[in-house]
Amino acid sequence: ALVGKVGTDTDIVPLYGMLDGKAQDAAIKPATSGRRKVVLATSIAETSITIDSVRVVIDSGLSRLPRYEPASGLTRLETVRVSKASADQRAGRAGRTQPGVAIRLWRAEQTAALPAFTPPEILEADLSGLLLDCAAFGVADPSALAFLDPPPVPALNEARGLLRALDAIDHTGRLTEAGAAMRKLALPVRLAHMVAEASRSGHAFEAAMLAVLLTERGLGGDGADLERRLMRFRGERSPRAIVAKQLAERLARQAGGAKGSEAAAAGLLLVHAWPDRVAKARGERGRFVLANGSGAMLDAADPLAGEPFLVVADLQGKAQNARITAAAAIGEDDVRVALADRIEARRETSFDRDKRAVRVRETVRLGAITLAERMLPPPTGADADRAVLDAVRQHGLSLLTWSKEAQTLRQRLGWLHRGLGAPWPDMADDALVERLDDWLLPYLAGAASFAAIDAGVVSAGLASLVPHDLQRRIDMLAPTHFDAPSGSHVPIRYDSEWPVLAVRVQELFGLDRHPAIANGTVPLTLELLSPAHRPIQTTRDLPGFWRGSWADVRADMRGRYPKHVWPENPLLAAATARAKPRGT
Repeated sequence: ALVGKVGTDTDIVPLYGMLDGKAQDAAIKPATSGRRKVVLATSIAETSITIDSVRVVIDSGLSRLPRYEPASGLTRLETVRVSKASADQRAGRAGRTQPGVAIRLWRAEQTAALPAFTPPEILEADLSGLLLDCAAFGVADPSALAFLDPPPVPALNEARGLLRALDAIDHTGRLTEAGAAMRKLALPVRLAHMVAEASRSGHAFEAAMLAVLLTERGLGGDGADLERRLMRFRGERSPRAIVAKQLAERLARQAGGAKGSEAAAAGLLLVHAWPDRVAKARGERGRFVLANGSGAMLDAADPLAGEPFLVVADLQGKAQNARITAAAAIGEDDVRVALADRIEARRETSFDRDKRAVRVRETVRLGAITLAERMLPPPTGADADRAVLDAVRQHGLSLLTWSKEAQTLRQRLGWLHRGLGAPWPDMADDALVERLDDWLLPYLAGAASFAAIDAGVVSAGLASLVPHDLQRRIDMLAPTHFDAPSGSHVPIRYDSEWPVLAVRVQELFGLDRHPAIANGTVPLTLELLSPAHRPIQTTRDLPGFWRGSWADVRADMRGRYPKHVWPENPLLAAATARAKPRGT
């Protein structure tokens, strides 16, 4: 930009880290007698070198610092405000060997707002390269080293996870063959892995071209489609493009490998750098789900938006709605071949509540992406039995067919457990689910449908939980029925704290003792009913009821049910289940 704006007696020379030795010497050595020299320098001139005869320093107040971008997995230079310490160092370059002046291109009061120091690069950089170097020297855990500024643990963990995913280090942190090949290349680890893998098939140069394209912004344009950008880059003839291609050639030579006969598609190369960023189209055009579980999108008008699969190299924005800024198309078959070791086929057993049956679905997945799925025949034998147990654990005991007999047995055993404790088995839901292997599994017959399970299985299974020496005591301690004086066989309920006998009051005429179970030690709770089976009164003292409130009950019953016999002294009357006693 200064060419043509300065006198012919002025030399303009650059100075930055990537210059060759001859060009650096031209910038550092004093100006020729009678000529002036302007050095356009990066921050390398702050502390690393001294340029003789410098009398004026013009400080832009800006600095280019490396910043790791998690969205792309690459480290790029970002322009930021200079720190106070750097500004002082720059000013100190003027007058180092003779009187000089420093000109700062910002207002003096803005200096107070500058950060005191430039943050250590290790606190913000991608540490995967550091970990790779440590592994090469036998240091599995870099945190054991004495750093001036210890690297952040989360960044170390992230870098370690990435290197393992790229097969650069093993589970112990030691360098692998792939890691050694990556370390030869002066590239971010993802791109180094891509180039190293491509060298095996003779495509190291194409991969190196793509790596340079991704690290140097603007090459081949700025569109999202990396395949098109790579094609344009191949045809560019600008000095910058020529230098970039020369860099790609050097990287390809370092990677080695014979040259292939055919050019490789960008997607086939990128998949080795970002296997976790393979994306599958979902929903509306331009929407994708990535293998790492994130969501991403492209403008619907972008040609890539219609591709079924992409490999995403760069993203901007939030994880679930990030915008894809660099990607390439790839076919599903190519994904399956390239990432075969990452693809998992799983059989998932589920329960169809409507059909009360176990279903088996096979899914082929790459991370969060479902590549294929299909229904398989229902399981049989031991697999079916296990599937039934899993369904019960997930959805509860209500899936089983509970006959009246099974419900009653469960209530009786539950009452015995609450009253007597172990070894009487606990009949609570949680307890039964926990012991499914003990009482249900032995009685299953290999059917994957609950409708095919015999109704007697549940009763037999529950009874099996009772120790053998207690089996005969069940009926003695917790009988299923009470033999009423009327001759009726009345069921006893065990769904409350105390056993309940719901019986019509007429069927207890003549009974002067309160009904009890468990060898007469537990009185039944009597729900006395009318002839229409409506509740009259609840009592645990039948003789007291006869002597007390029976008179009032009798008066009410005579009015409601005049055809029935309502004796003044029920203890002297014959029990009956009929409207009138026989013979009247």
